[in-house]
Amino acid sequence: MTRPLRIIAFGDSLTVGYQSPTAENPDGAATPYGRFLQERLGESAEVLIRGLNGELTGEMALRLGTDVLPLRPDYVIVLGGTNDLGWGARPPDVMRNLVTIYERVRGAGGRPVAVTIPSILGFDDGIPPRQTLNRLILEYSRTKPQPAVDLFTATAEPETLRLAGAYSNDGLHLSTEGYRVLAGLLYEEVFSGIPR
Repeated sequence: MTRPLRIIAFGDSLTVGYQSPTAENPDGAATPYGRFLQERLGESAEVLIRGLNGELTGEMALRLGTDVLPLRPDYVIVLGGTNDLGWGARPPDVMRNLVTIYERVRGAGGRPVAVTIPSILGFDDGIPPRQTLNRLILEYSRTKPQPAVDLFTATAEPETLRLAGAYSNDGLHLSTEGYRVLAGLLYEEVFSGIPR
């Protein structure tokens, strides 16, 4: 019997499913998108969540060899860069780290799946660097080709490009609904058509 498709969700707090406490979720319990993706895929796949709050893409690249590649994943969903930009990193420098991750996943026999980072609410000057990084992610993914999903566009207000309030309760992380949107994007655009 063949094993289920192994998919690893890899990244920072957006992969952990971090949420700020709210009236509906007073404990701030995490709702990782990987859990919702697992529900969509059922027994045909195994979705493992390997996220760390606050992680930078350079740290992700270092952790890849211990937390991800030894598990021999078929796919690695890569979502990182928000924290780097928050610390003032330049988008091309962040992209170099992401490319390192993509290439190492490919070199180990897996398939990277790129995810653009979401917008932000309350810090409009943080939106242009995100757009620049996301453009780099999508352009690189087209040249490989490798699957990529555009989380920014799916969760931003079209008029302002700010992170939509419906998808975030703190302006930075996603709400449960936002994480569900990401799982839906990944399922519909990447995994629904894969033979199992």
